[in-house]
Amino acid sequence: MSVPNKTGHIRLTSHPGTSSAPRFPITWGAADPRERGPIIGTVTRPSDRNAIGTHGGSYALYRALAVAGGALDPLQRPDLTNTTPPIAIGPHPQWADPDRIVSIDPFGHEVQRIFATEIAEGIDIRPTIAVTKARLTLPELVPEIGKGRIRVDGEIVRAQGDIAVTKIAIDPVWWLPGLAARFDTSEENLRRVLFEQTGGIFPELVTRPDLEVFLPPIGGQTCYVFGDPAGLSNPGVRLTCRVHDECNGSDVFGSDICTCRPYLIHGIEECAREAQNGGVGLIVYNRKEGRALGEVTKFLVYNARKRQEGGDRAATYFERTECVAGVQDARFQQLMPDVLHWLGITKIDRFVSMSDMKYDAITGSGIEIVERVPIPDDLIPADARVEMEAKKAAGYYAPDGAPSGEDLERTVGRGLDHY
Repeated sequence: MSVPNKTGHIRLTSHPGTSSAPRFPITWGAADPRERGPIIGTVTRPSDRNAIGTHGGSYALYRALAVAGGALDPLQRPDLTNTTPPIAIGPHPQWADPDRIVSIDPFGHEVQRIFATEIAEGIDIRPTIAVTKARLTLPELVPEIGKGRIRVDGEIVRAQGDIAVTKIAIDPVWWLPGLAARFDTSEENLRRVLFEQTGGIFPELVTRPDLEVFLPPIGGQTCYVFGDPAGLSNPGVRLTCRVHDECNGSDVFGSDICTCRPYLIHGIEECAREAQNGGVGLIVYNRKEGRALGEVTKFLVYNARKRQEGGDRAATYFERTECVAGVQDARFQQLMPDVLHWLGITKIDRFVSMSDMKYDAITGSGIEIVERVPIPDDLIPADARVEMEAKKAAGYYAPDGAPSGEDLERTVGRGLDHY
């Protein structure tokens, strides 16, 4: 917004009084966290800010409502006592490689410890990653435990049917120069488009080129680790992994028009079994509802697909999406491998996904995938077969399972979307 400064002149900024160089500069890619610097998105001490936006992702707006409604003191700062992770994660070599991680602050889970002195002095430094221990109870897996498909071991799986996991919540932290490189555009163009396509909500994108970090108001991601998290970065320990993009209708409410919840549950089962066999399992859950087009758009597309002449058909599956949204898929997956690099992963033995977009993004970032695991046919809901056939025809899925060995060698240069 335009606001008068002390001299009466008008300047474009979302945070008055922040035109000077950041007090705490960020050196993205520095191996030492103090050299790298903390991410500060405070709205109460403008002179300390070194990032565009503020902490909390989309929840920052709910915080604003709490302040507006008088329920929250705008000067309140979190008490971070006893909030540090119960396990150690990193540092890994990828943390010091600015090409590997551009959308996560690698030290975001350790700021309580690393910057304890600054926090005690009143600097509003907040974690962007939180790690905790938990147990999952999923009704679909209880019968599998009863039938012995998943055995009770008392450590990973208990007799009550719950499964032990380590949970990691991650808020996005975008380093704009690296983000622009990922999308093969200039930083100037990226900043301009982000500014324009958000209705000018973040003027600093175009007025503060010295601020290279952006805290976008979007959902983040959650990791569920089965077994010892230390095994994630050890290529000698077998890793089963599923990268799953949010689908509220199926994941939570069991809608049968897609395979999302069945594939997610299958991935969890495979991860638990891997951990019981001495390996480690990983589910990465990304907040990208409706292929990152949103649930309103998704439901509009459902109506368009079902009401078209001839009914819902694989041949027009993506056409109807593009008619409504203008694009088939807005996930793109360029940023998805960052979390795998943050965890120190260099090899995935079993990738529980048939998505070529995900496979290409992961392997293109330097992580080896040994085997791809398709969803068992009996887990595909009848109404979801249109989706499956459409994705196969469009090259989203490898229809007959992942190629390996000689098959892979024969497809070099053609791409796996030919399968």
